[in-house]
Amino acid sequence: MKGIITVLGKDHVGIIGSVCTYLAQSDVNILDISQTIVDGYFNMMMIVDLSTTQKGFSILADELEEVGKQSGVIIKIQHEDIFNSMHRI
Repeated sequence: MKGIITVLGKDHVGIIGSVCTYLAQSDVNILDISQTIVDGYFNMMMIVDLSTTQKGFSILADELEEVGKQSGVIIKIQHEDIFNSMHRI
């Protein structure tokens, strides 16, 4: 199962590090990552493999939200199929 993680907020040192550290500690593999900074605002999207983690999806979502709060950014995760359905034209 794959997930889509989005990270949004004011750019500062350590955002990518805090997210990647949490994912590594949770046995979540990063398959693809894209990030941009526009006028001082950080935007990152990650595609992750959730098949190796022992944590439930709602636990991951809650913990990622907390990582975001500690880092001063907003972090959300969605199942890949829900993300694709929401963005289908």
